[in-house]
Amino acid sequence: MPFLSRRAADAVEEMDRPDCDPATLRRTYAQFALINRAVSGWRRTYLRQLRPRLAAAARHPATLLDIGCGAGDVARSLARWAAADGLPLEITAIDPDGRAYAYAASRPAVPGLTFRRAYSSDLVAEGRRYDLVISNHLLHHLAPAELDGLLADSKKLCRSLALHSDIARSPLAYVLFATGTLPFFHRSYIRRDGLTSIRRSYTVRELRAAVPPDWAVRQDSAFRIHLVFEPRQTADA
Repeated sequence: MPFLSRRAADAVEEMDRPDCDPATLRRTYAQFALINRAVSGWRRTYLRQLRPRLAAAARHPATLLDIGCGAGDVARSLARWAAADGLPLEITAIDPDGRAYAYAASRPAVPGLTFRRAYSSDLVAEGRRYDLVISNHLLHHLAPAELDGLLADSKKLCRSLALHSDIARSPLAYVLFATGTLPFFHRSYIRRDGLTSIRRSYTVRELRAAVPPDWAVRQDSAFRIHLVFEPRQTADA
């Protein structure tokens, strides 16, 4: 697939358009939980990366920031998993898009989870700090200057770990997603935007070339990339 040999950085996802259909967008938000459970691997990431840090957290409850939370389903899952494990956790989930914020905030409340309409830079300006900073499927949306800003903000906001999880672009990922979603999601943007997301996403090599050397780029699975920063000192500055 020659069209996947380079990032389609200029491709635009339908749901990112300010004039996209509101009903279709809302159905898309409603289906995020299903698609993220199928492809995003956050349960594994929670068990391997986040839960051990929550269990060892010096602060109780621990704090987590989800940047670009979209419909809020990843934050909700993390809150439920931590509660089931008896690990006190306060989550702040932010998104600058008023449509995403309105949808996420309209869902039933989850103890310990707060939604805000904000940029990460707003929280930096407020002097906020969190034990853990995460994002899901955010990196491929960002222009180079926006990516630089996200990483700079993440370093200022996190005490223990910043972990940005995204798609790893490959022909296999494209074919499997195209085939697996073909019978479904015809009344939402999930399928068409998912394929655009794969085209916009990085390979491991590309992401390593795009980020500062103190960020680690890890192949989490055949279809996932983790971009990770761990401060040398986790105590407050």
